[in-house]
Amino acid sequence: MQNDHELIKEYQNGDRTAFDKIVRRHLSNTIGFFFTITGDRMSAEDLAQDVFFKLYKHLKNFRFEASFSTFLYRVNLNAANSWLSRNKWKNLLHLDQAPDRGARDTEVEDEWSRKELWDAIAKLPKKQRSVVVMRIAQELPYKEISETTGMSVGTAKVNYHHALKTLKKWLKYD
Repeated sequence: MQNDHELIKEYQNGDRTAFDKIVRRHLSNTIGFFFTITGDRMSAEDLAQDVFFKLYKHLKNFRFEASFSTFLYRVNLNAANSWLSRNKWKNLLHLDQAPDRGARDTEVEDEWSRKELWDAIAKLPKKQRSVVVMRIAQELPYKEISETTGMSVGTAKVNYHHALKTLKKWLKYD
């Protein structure tokens, strides 16, 4: 089985089927990443489609300085940050659609908590938001977060710690 770099080289040399293989290899993880953030299958698929469309256009310039998975994490993270920023205002405008907090429907409460959490994450400073998204949505270790973002492992840990502290304060978790 060919590795990602071999497939990218083939794609850069004009073999379009190599790109199809890359998509098949990484599509489900990419959709899963976005589903964790959006909670909506259709939005996750749309975001994944956008990511692979960008890759199709720009993979010809891939420089092989990092692993493809690191590169893909960066692209996913940028798309997630854009989505969170874009939807932060939509969420504020639709507060009248919030579920009745008096109801004891745990499914609705779980969805509300999840939406509330991602709305709060969207408000974090960009570095903190990036680290939190990679830790929560991708379950990446700090070493991979460090490689992806270019920050040290210690800085990633500090950003995560500060983000959690801020989130707990905003969401009133003690």
